[in-house]
Amino acid sequence: MKSLLALLLWCLLLALGWPFALLAVVLFPIIWLLLLPLRPLGIVVGGAFALIRALVFLPARMLGCRPRRA
Repeated sequence: MKSLLALLLWCLLLALGWPFALLAVVLFPIIWLLLLPLRPLGIVVGGAFALIRALVFLPARMLGCRPRRA
């Protein structure tokens, strides 16, 4: 569904301003390749935050408190 929405938005951009649509098609792979090395960094930072959160909530879990389901 996300890909279909992206395609429809690109078609709208192509109809309204074709130079920008062509520029987006050319620049998207380049930007994706430049940002690719940052993906593992994001995974590591997310894991570090999960570890910190687990350490902060460890005393409450040891006392038997469980997180509420939304």
